[in-house]
This record gives sequence, C-alpha cells and structure tokens, in this order.
Amino acid sequence: MQEALYYKLAGHKIRCNLCPHRCLIDEGKSGNCGVRTVRDGKLYADNYGQLSAVHWDPVEKKPLYHYYPGQPILSLGTCGCNLFCSFCQNWTLARGTVNLATPPTQPVDILNLLEKEGGPDQVLGVAYTYNEPLIWYEFVLDTARLLKDHGYKNVLVTNGYINPEPLAELLPYIDAMNIDVKGFSDHFYQEYCRGQRAAVLNTVEMAVEQCHVEVTCLLIPALNDQPAEQEALAGWLAGLDQDLVLHYSRYFPHYKLDLPPTGEAVMINTLEIARKYLNYVYAGNIELPGASDTICPHCGNLLIKRSGYRVKVLGLKHNNCNNCGEKISVVLPAG
Repeated sequence: MQEALYYKLAGHKIRCNLCPHRCLIDEGKSGNCGVRTVRDGKLYADNYGQLSAVHWDPVEKKPLYHYYPGQPILSLGTCGCNLFCSFCQNWTLARGTVNLATPPTQPVDILNLLEKEGGPDQVLGVAYTYNEPLIWYEFVLDTARLLKDHGYKNVLVTNGYINPEPLAELLPYIDAMNIDVKGFSDHFYQEYCRGQRAAVLNTVEMAVEQCHVEVTCLLIPALNDQPAEQEALAGWLAGLDQDLVLHYSRYFPHYKLDLPPTGEAVMINTLEIARKYLNYVYAGNIELPGASDTICPHCGNLLIKRSGYRVKVLGLKHNNCNNCGEKISVVLPAG
C-alpha cells in the first residue's frame, strides 16, 4: 500500500488536505473521492498504480488543440473522483472502486511502455485522464517526475479541484493541462457538482503561469448555458490571456441528468459570445462547419484543419501564420 501525501492527524481521525473538501476520515473509511482510506492511523492512496483504462489517443481527444497537433499520447486512468457531477460522462470510473488484490503498476512500467514505442522522439508522453487524475496524486507525481527526466511530456485532463500546496508541487512536472470549468456560478458548482468554483478558478490561474492550458466547458441547457454566464467565463479567461483556448462540449443526457441535449443554436450563439473575448474558441460533440478549425485571429487564414480527430496543419510556419506573420499560441514539435 502507498501512503498518501498531504494529510495530518486530527484527534482520532485523519484530515486529508489534498483537495478543498479536506475530508475528516474515520479509521477504515475513505474520503469523498473513494480512494484515500485510513488504515492503522495513516492515510493510504488505494488507487496508486491501479489502472482502469490504458489507450493511445490523439492529443486532440483530451481535448488539446494547440499542443502538438495530431500527435498520439498514452492515456491512463484509474477510479475515483472528488466531485459528484450529476451529468458525469465517465461515472463508471469516477464512482468505481479499485481492486486492491491487483498488483499496482509502477511508474517505471509506464516508462518502459513508452520506451518500447521508440522513446520521446517518437511518442509524446502520457495524459492522466478518464477519471480525475488529481486524486491519483501520488502515482501521477511519481510517474510525471520520472517521465520528465526522460524527456516525455505529462498532460493532465482535470476538474482542477485541488488545494494550492499540492498543485504547486505537481506543476513543475506538468507540460499541459485541460481544465474543466464546469460552470461560472457558485450555485452551479454547489448544486450539481458538490464543489466550490473558486478552487477551480485558482487552479486555472496557477496553471497558466507554468504550463500550456486549455479549458473545457460542457454546455448544459438551462443550467450553465445562459449568455451572461458564458460571457463572464470568456471575459475572465481573456483577463488571464486572450490566447487561452476554450472548448465548448455539447451536453447529452447521462448519469443522473436527463435534460435534452444542448441545441445547435445555443452552441453557435455561445461560440459567438466567447469569440468576442478570446482568440481561440472551439465546439466539440457537434457537426458545425469550421467549429474545430484554428483560424488566424489577425487575418482569418486557415491554420489547422480538423475533421474529427484528423488534423492537417496548413497555414503555420513555425509558430506564425504563413499569411500575415501573426504569432500563434500553439506548441509544435521541434523542426
């Protein structure tokens, strides 16, 4: 068993300090995430090295559109999550449990898997994804450190629900993040996610100072799709950096929420609102002409054409538009 980081004794209980829930946990019990458990007066990370999903994915699937376009990345996931979204798209993993009888995978095993694929010149690295990787903290930290030392990239696809101190320790080993900002009201986070919006916004603010960041928002009819709320989200992101990439995903009924799917008109209107503030805004899960393409914000030149996960880099010369020379916020392979 792997002892957890970021906890302390609190009387006869354990206080976990990894995320804003700061769960107070009895002996033999687990925190809200379901995978950090007290045994014999210590907190253990039950999901350390426990893999529930392993796939090679295009990096666009994370989604990351401005980070090594078209490159494959090894995607890893486990079980557990520290939010309780009624619309969760991966609820079987988020609310799943690990099998402690299964021998854990070690960080060196992930390194060996990447090395067999040809090393960092051939493969990008690892995306920690599917469930919530921040409650896989100890394994992600150990693996990310090791892979970074060997020239690989580390990507987090996360809800951003973590306390500042553990985030600060992890960020130096993270190259890119997609952070899910689920809504832009405190009520939405409290009612539909059982979390605090401020903690997620703080994660975004910390991350943009240290790594490549893209943001995703799932648009849910009548819950977070109001124009004023989405204008506030886009305006806040633009205040951090107008080149921050914002992805909108179309909601479909899932898990405990059975509202009708997000309408096409809502998606189009929201894109128009966000593009008043941000240079790069995209739509996923819906067929809208050009909604996934990267366009030069200065001259309108088509830079990257996307169809599903098929990618063609057309209008870039290094990191510049090949028509007007505008510097484009995109991370490309060397050469």
